[in-house]
Amino acid sequence: MSDILIVDDERDIRELIGDILEDEGYSTRLAANSTEAMAEVNAEPPGLMILDIWLKDSKMDGIDILKTVKRDNPDIPIIIISGHGNIEIAVAAIKQGAYDFIEKPFNIDQLLVVIRRAMETSRLRRENSQLRRRDVEVSEMIGDSAAYRVLLSQLDKVTKSNGRVMLTGPAGSGKEVAARYIHAHSSRAQGPFVTVNCAGVEPETMEEVLFGREGQERGVEQGLLEQAHGGVIFFDEVADMPLGTQSKILRVLVDQSFTRVGGTDKVRVDLRVISSTNRDLDAEIAAGTFRQELYHRLNVVPIAVPSLEDRREDIPVLAAHFIEACNKSQGLPLRELSDEAVALLQTMVWPGNVRQLKNLVERVLILGEGTGPIDARELPQESTPAGDEEGRVVLSGTLATLPLREAREAFEREYLLTQINRFGGNISRTASFVGMERSALHRKLKSLGVVTGPKSGGRLAYVEDDQVQQVG
Repeated sequence: MSDILIVDDERDIRELIGDILEDEGYSTRLAANSTEAMAEVNAEPPGLMILDIWLKDSKMDGIDILKTVKRDNPDIPIIIISGHGNIEIAVAAIKQGAYDFIEKPFNIDQLLVVIRRAMETSRLRRENSQLRRRDVEVSEMIGDSAAYRVLLSQLDKVTKSNGRVMLTGPAGSGKEVAARYIHAHSSRAQGPFVTVNCAGVEPETMEEVLFGREGQERGVEQGLLEQAHGGVIFFDEVADMPLGTQSKILRVLVDQSFTRVGGTDKVRVDLRVISSTNRDLDAEIAAGTFRQELYHRLNVVPIAVPSLEDRREDIPVLAAHFIEACNKSQGLPLRELSDEAVALLQTMVWPGNVRQLKNLVERVLILGEGTGPIDARELPQESTPAGDEEGRVVLSGTLATLPLREAREAFEREYLLTQINRFGGNISRTASFVGMERSALHRKLKSLGVVTGPKSGGRLAYVEDDQVQQVG
């Protein structure tokens, strides 16, 4: 059970409260003034504070301590006690974030009720935080392709540091999943992960959303930066952040503090910043829509998240994962993929990347019938190669104008390169799928002008263990 810090300048009162709480099974710490109180909080944040408003011979009074503690440790519930209580002090304390207010002399039973309620609130907040962390499906970082392994190696390296990371890649490729993976495997995993959807917040409200607000009517409202204290703030699609806000975020990164909208006090934050973008930030800087100084602050460790096109090998395992996830979350049938469906999925065009694959799988499970393997015919027609109602392949304009021999060679070349991409450049697996001996495939590639030597300058190159390194 978390301990309780009791702050009161009257020794008899703090020791009496401490003894009572110890008898109730709580662990307590005592402080006589603001210096002792802040030393205890900084050494180890308590589970709850009981704080006297008036502290003799103290640098800060109870309200000052309350504001400081709630600024740096917003999850600590604080119960204010005072022998000079009035409604104005109570309202001021509540506005500054106090959990409750009790006047001296207080009834012990009443105090215990408030303490139990506050401790329960604190427990629920911790549990909710843990549930949010469990909701981060780290298992979504799955795959075995070369591109995936490179990405995972880079992510694992940055989890060990506190450096700022810039994730680049096309929409739907999994940049937020990668950011959550970094958070979940870092020393900040117990802290919050807060996402700022830069494209989804109206420019005129962005600063209030980020920095929070202070006012007479609504009191203090925390912004996303304050909510992320002790954890990670993720700027999703940071290129969409308003230019005026960018300069203020730059100042936060330098000072690790900011002022709420309408406020005057500095709010200190301890944050790790991860950003993402699917845009060319160099071009945005040249166009004057993104600040170069902010770019250099955010782009300490750049990591490219590959498109689904670059990791086609992972499509079967990703699709199987999404099928299982839909089964658990929605009760949809737990179906397998037929070999024909897998082959078709791996040769489709995926402009929406992993997100598009996930949506397609969910659609097939919702609209499909039965629990047997998913057949290629169940896949959405707009994602399949072009054909007419009778299933005949419709030739592209270029292919249709070529003589038969040239058309056949062009088709074979593109077909074989598609299959090679599908199997991540593995010649042996490609040969097995297309029904050719490996040596025969080598000869066919050579006859089609696809040279297989790593220094040949041809369209395709592979190393001696049959792993293609480059398709040009």
